[in-house]
Amino acid sequence: MQQYDVVVIGAGAAGLMCAASAGYRGRSVLVLDHANKAGKKILMSGGGRCNFTNLNTMPDHFVSANPHFCKSALHRYSPWHFVELVERHGVGHVEKAPGQLFCDTSSKAILQVLLTECEWAGAEVRLKTSVTHINNRPVGEGAGRVASSQAPEADGFVLRAEGESIHCDKLVIASGGLSIPTLGAGPFAYRVAEQFGLRVLPTRAGLVPFTLQPADKQWLAELSGVSADVRAEAGGRAFAGPLLITHRGLSGPAMLQVSSFWTPGDTVTVDWLPALADPLAALRQARHEQPGTVVEKWLRGFFSQRLAGALAAHFGWSGPLQHYSNEALAEIASVLKSWRFKPSGTEGYRTAEVTLGGVDTDSVSSKTFEVNSVPGLYFIGEALDVTGELGGFNFQWAWASGWCAGQAV
Repeated sequence: MQQYDVVVIGAGAAGLMCAASAGYRGRSVLVLDHANKAGKKILMSGGGRCNFTNLNTMPDHFVSANPHFCKSALHRYSPWHFVELVERHGVGHVEKAPGQLFCDTSSKAILQVLLTECEWAGAEVRLKTSVTHINNRPVGEGAGRVASSQAPEADGFVLRAEGESIHCDKLVIASGGLSIPTLGAGPFAYRVAEQFGLRVLPTRAGLVPFTLQPADKQWLAELSGVSADVRAEAGGRAFAGPLLITHRGLSGPAMLQVSSFWTPGDTVTVDWLPALADPLAALRQARHEQPGTVVEKWLRGFFSQRLAGALAAHFGWSGPLQHYSNEALAEIASVLKSWRFKPSGTEGYRTAEVTLGGVDTDSVSSKTFEVNSVPGLYFIGEALDVTGELGGFNFQWAWASGWCAGQAV
């Protein structure tokens, strides 16, 4: 039987960070992952450039049933800690939006930092290795599945992986959530949690594009590829940013952000002109100064020709401004400032950047990430019910939770 101080299941951002952190403390560490490559979500993130942190990280940028849970880890391992790490490895970065740091070359650089750190710390990374059984005693009957209702004793855990038995004193679950299953995501972490009697809060796709009802899709689908800067609101939260129209629905940062706060059946409100405080006054002024201007031409001052034309056609805004009463102009202004649509749903985990919900944080120490009722068992990263907003916050959560667990195992 192979023996390690720590086994980390999941070779993603949180798992690799935890492994390196523990290895530097003199622990013998093994990282296991069923995928053929480590850090697949790191590689594809940020359009291949990896938005690896946000300098403005604060607890209020995260969604959780327990909003206080993330505070300790985010305070102990800040964005500046990770910036210092990547700079020490010579990785250049750029700030594309306030606080949002991206690699100046490729996301491969961030993954290489983590793999190098694991190598230097003596942590072994073993890929193409699926864990099929977790127990607190030698695997016997029932092998071939993750199942045991018994809590582990002081002698740690026994894992069954690819026909081999592995013993560890500490076990860290860093296998993520359900988002982007083509990269290997799955419910492994939730099954382990349930195996040891932990509550798993309902999960759903977050930071995900919306799909549209037939009536909205009919006029918007023709605008696939068109974008506009908007302010979107759902579930009491509002975000400003680009909206991107796709052949399936609405995407872009503004839509992805509000998707994490939207509840199925509710509406999403879009302010098409967030930079214009009083569109009614602007319309009345245009009517006074250029009465022969048609509404569509006025809209072109704010939108692309395609979008301006589609808005005018869909809402029936035809003819020159001089033919519009104050009440009619007020209706146009109202639509532009608060257009409401009811999504038919979202694109789901297939394209979602994160998974909302997960392992109940009330079961886990916010300082060490150890399960309160199961000594030696830890959950970190996306597996937990902690989800960041768009813009590097989820990676910062991975670094912080991984580092803190690595200090404890």
